[in-house]
Amino acid sequence: MKKAVIFDMFETLVTLFEGRTYFGEDIAADVGCDPAAFRKEWHAIEKERSIGIYTIEEGLTVVLKKLGVYTEEKVKLAASKRLEALGDTFSNIPEESLQLLEALKKEGFKIGLITNTFNDERDKIRECPLFPYFDVTLISFEQGICKPDAELFQRMTEALQVAPEECLYVGDGGSRELYAARDFGMQAVQCTWFHERAFEPHIPCPILEEFAHADRPMQIVDYAKGIL
Repeated sequence: MKKAVIFDMFETLVTLFEGRTYFGEDIAADVGCDPAAFRKEWHAIEKERSIGIYTIEEGLTVVLKKLGVYTEEKVKLAASKRLEALGDTFSNIPEESLQLLEALKKEGFKIGLITNTFNDERDKIRECPLFPYFDVTLISFEQGICKPDAELFQRMTEALQVAPEECLYVGDGGSRELYAARDFGMQAVQCTWFHERAFEPHIPCPILEEFAHADRPMQIVDYAKGIL
């Protein structure tokens, strides 16, 4: 039986594939540039956006200037549409996610969150109904490092006052998080309940056969209790 369950956020407790989606090709269409060129430059600064070097607006400014299509209005438009899409994500938190966190609390498990998150996503997380359930929240934008850096897992175990082997880590598998959790000594489980919603080229992570899987949120309680 574990003492703590550590979650990823996106495609684990909530999904970006809910309601209005707004990905790189959508931004490119709105700002008037080639989608492949935008995607390349946008991904090139993903780490900087994840660890607090650039806000979304600052990142958009850097990329649009590099592509020669910058205007302040385009930055505001893209940032605004991202917020609208995130609003759909966090206005439609699955009831199963809330039930899972509630069940874990009732069973006495500590609950942590480790998420690679930009500033606009960070704000939505802190405002959402899931947030009060977390005993410790490590958001990459605030921490200055991102998964799969082992330091995040170290910070989590120290904050929760548990050993790595006492932790269950649950995530969709993006950013090599499951490998990082396992290498740190945690039991890692890949959640697949949102997997069929994703579409190319935005598949967060393929099914990883070397890890245990959960296709329903409440299975995580059984994993934490050592039943699965």
